[in-house]
This record gives sequence, structure tokens and C-alpha cells, in this order.
Amino acid sequence: MKKINAKSPLGIFLFVIIPLVVILVYSGIRLDLTKEKRYTLSDSTVKVLESVKKPMTVDVYLEGDFPASFKQLQSETKFMLEEFRKINPKIDFKFIDPIKTKMSQDTLMSMGMQPSILPDVKDGKISQITLFPYAVIKYDNDGVSIPLVVQQAGIDADQQLTRSIEGLEYSLVSNIKNIAADKRKKVGILVNQDELSPDEFQGFVQLAMENYDAGPIIPKNQTELSIEDVPLLKQMSALVIAKPRKAFTDNEKVILDQYIMNGGKTLWMIDAVNAEMDTLTRSKKIMPFPVDINMTDFFFNYGLRINPALVKDVKKFALLRLVTGEVSGNPQYTSLPWPYFPLGIAENNNPITKNINPVKFEFPTSIDTLGGRKNIKTKVLFESSERTLLKQVPNYVDLKEVASVDSLGQMEKPSTPKIFAVALEGKFNSAYASRIERQSYPGFKTSSPDNKMIVIADGDVGRNKVIKGKPLPLGVDLLTNEQFGNEQFLRNALDYLLDDSNLMELRNRNIEERLLDRQRITEEKTNWQWLNLLLPLVIIGLIGGLFFWLRKKKFG
Repeated sequence: MKKINAKSPLGIFLFVIIPLVVILVYSGIRLDLTKEKRYTLSDSTVKVLESVKKPMTVDVYLEGDFPASFKQLQSETKFMLEEFRKINPKIDFKFIDPIKTKMSQDTLMSMGMQPSILPDVKDGKISQITLFPYAVIKYDNDGVSIPLVVQQAGIDADQQLTRSIEGLEYSLVSNIKNIAADKRKKVGILVNQDELSPDEFQGFVQLAMENYDAGPIIPKNQTELSIEDVPLLKQMSALVIAKPRKAFTDNEKVILDQYIMNGGKTLWMIDAVNAEMDTLTRSKKIMPFPVDINMTDFFFNYGLRINPALVKDVKKFALLRLVTGEVSGNPQYTSLPWPYFPLGIAENNNPITKNINPVKFEFPTSIDTLGGRKNIKTKVLFESSERTLLKQVPNYVDLKEVASVDSLGQMEKPSTPKIFAVALEGKFNSAYASRIERQSYPGFKTSSPDNKMIVIADGDVGRNKVIKGKPLPLGVDLLTNEQFGNEQFLRNALDYLLDDSNLMELRNRNIEERLLDRQRITEEKTNWQWLNLLLPLVIIGLIGGLFFWLRKKKFG
């Protein structure tokens, strides 16, 4: 019998390729040949998975009869959870069909799941399919529901599924990290500067308490922050200052400066102009005026200046629902463009703002970045469009401006895009390093370790509406029936500030869509069907004929 040469194509196939395939199949090893490495877990993910010390179960409610696009999401979720289990066998999962198991919608909704209702066309009949695309992580008597489909307006179903798959690893592993953490990080909310009321800030507090321990920071002397409050501040991983309207004292600024120098993260929501929509709705006309909270030099130290001038965006704006008429005693409402409520739409690849709904700003001002500061990186999160106007204050704001969005009022002039929010990261230097105030703080530090800060030039970005004494979810506008991305934005902002595992970078993962040409499929459908039917038969016939010829040549 003639020996097969190991260096021949047949020998390579028999002695190299086939054994390699067998080894990969039985060992479970997989090779990720995708350009974006979509099937390779990040180092940050691996570290989080390895930190899970007790048994964890992930129940995925994505089983049953549903469209092919959701089958892809199911497949991707199953693959990722299998990879998680390989890293840490304590993590197990199962897929559940809520219809087959006869789980009621009320039960599922009580677990924090909202149904997705999809149209289904069969035999010319249109019906509806109700899905609950969620995963529930159970760990040590705790549980959390995770939506597997991103909630983003203005995109089609294919984009929504693609972005859901892009964010799958982050959604799962960030929640695994939070639920398995031995100790939750603390977020302090400053209550001393006439900030937002508890009802107006309830939505933010609720989202903060999902993953962190959040609570108020009230000065012990009931007047201002002092040295007595430093021990409590040191326990806080982050400090939130939401719409302060009372000026900070110099002593308070030193306390805040040293909180930052000691590694504390800060989230600022600042109003530089006093303008309230409730007052405008009642009086039809208001006179906004600057608000000085005595922080100009503080932010200047970080290369920022918050300008006391209202930003009007005549291209990207929210709608304002107003009474514009009356029929038989019934008021008639119309939704009109309101340039003083610009929308923050993510136009850069930043993990804080990626794949979220437009963020609604209310009477925002703007932030100037005053050139680079040594060791500080400044990243713009949101800015206005190129069709932006500035209204200097004091000046009148009139509801009649909804009728002529493009008009220029007194003291207005066309301007360049203005920045609404920025993120700072790096090593910060103290603003009081060479000032006498440093002597009032024991153990004064002149610089910080690697730190982060977010500054937003709008105090209302974190305020939820209150209807008849009942707080609404953050970002919900009942009058226009819109869900803005304020909650998503602020949740991501907190996660960014407190992310010590570099998980936020997973939100920047992009999956290139390699879609088939639908028009060509329609035009050449019959040809491809015949090809798929006959090509396998031809290949089998050729292989059979080849073996028959070789056998005849050898033994004939």
C-alpha cells in the first residue's frame, strides 16, 4: 500500500488539519478570527468573573418562538455566558421560556421586566408576540434584572439588536460586579446650598442606590462644610452637587478641594443663570439673571469656566407642549419647538454617552475649556449644534419665542457650538497649594492621585418632574410623551467616576454589520436556491468519482 506523504496537501489535511479540528472541538478551545475580537473577553471582565466567590445563577428569559433577530441575541447571550462559566464554574445559567412555564406578566413585571411586543406575520395574518428579553442574576439571596435590548429612540430594529449585542458584555459583567461586591461604594449628595428638593431629586437617588449606597451630606454645624465633616466625606467615593443656589464659602471650597486631592470623585450640575420653566409658564415672560455661587476660581483651576449666558439651540431642541386654543371650552394643546431646552445627542465615541436617548437640558449655559491643564484630559460629552444663539442676561425670555425659533432677540448674536458637559480625568493640582487657606486643613495635599470629575452646565439635568406631589421617573415628559436619556446619562456618569476596573471601555465596543445585499437577494433568489440545492450534490458526486478513480487506478 502506498504511503501518504505528510508534506503533500492530502497529508497536511489528514495529519494536521483534522487532528487540530478534533482537538479544538473536544477541548472547547475557540479561535476568535473576527476583526473586532467580538468573541474574546476583556481582561477587566476576566478579573471581575474571577472575583465571584459564591454560586451565581443567571436566568435568561429568551427562550421560545420568536423572530430570527432575537435568535441571534439569544445565541450571543448563550455564547457569552458559556465563556463566563469557563472562567468561573461558580457562574451557571439557564434559559427560560416564560410562556411555556406559564409565568404571568404581572410576575415578570414585578421583577423589573418590561414586555417587548413585536408583530408576527404568518399565512397573511398579523399577530403579536410578547417577549421579556431580560436576564436575572441571582447571588447570595440578592437579584437584579438586566435588559438585554438597549432602549434608544430613533433607530430601527436591526440597529437596536446590533447595539444590544455590542453592549452585552458590559451589561452582564457590570451587574455581576455590583451584585457580587463585598462592599458597595458610597455616594454622598451635598445638602446645604439650596439644592434640588428631595422630590425633585428622587429619580437620581433611586438610580444611584441601584449599585451604590447613596445618602445626604449635611454639615454638622448646619451652616457650612467644615473640618468636622471631613471624616464623613472621606467615606464617600463620590460627591454629587446638584443645582446649588447658595454661594460656597472659601472654607467650603478648601474642604471640597482637599476631598478631590484625596481621590474623591465629583459630579457637578451647575446653574449659572436663574431661569425656571414653572415661572415662565405662569407669567409668560421672565427675566433670568446670573447666579454666582463663588466657584469661578475653583473651576478655573481645572481649566473650566461656566458662562452666565443662556444657550439657544435652534436645530437640536425638545418640544414644549402649550395651550394654543380652545374648542367648546376644551383647551387645545400643541407641541412647539423650544430652543431653551436643547438636546444632548452623542456625536463622539464616549462610553458615557454612547447608545443612549437624547439628553434634555433646561435653560443650560455653556462651558469654556481654557486650554490644557498639565496632567488633565478634558473630554466633551455634549455640545450644541452649529446653529446656536447665546442670550446674555439679564434679559427677557418670552414664551412667544416658540413661534419664531430662528429669530434673533435683543443682545443676541450667532455663535459657535457650546459645550454643555465635560469629563475630566488625570492628576489634579490643588487651587490652594500656594495660598494661606491651606493652613486650615490638617494634612493638606497639593495634588491628587489619578482622579475623575464631571461638570454639567445645567442644574436641572438631574431633576425629575413632580406631578400632583408624585415624582416621575427621571427623563420622563408626560406632556410630550417622551423618554429622554437623562437617567441613562447620569447612571453612566456615576459608573464612569466609580469604575476602578476599566469596565466602561466595554461600552465602546463596535460590531461591524456585515449585512447581505437585500436587493440582490430578491433579484437572484431562484438562482441561489438552485445553487444551494445542487452544489452539495455536485461536490459529493465529484468526491465519490475521485475515490472511485483512485480505487480503480490502484487495484484495477
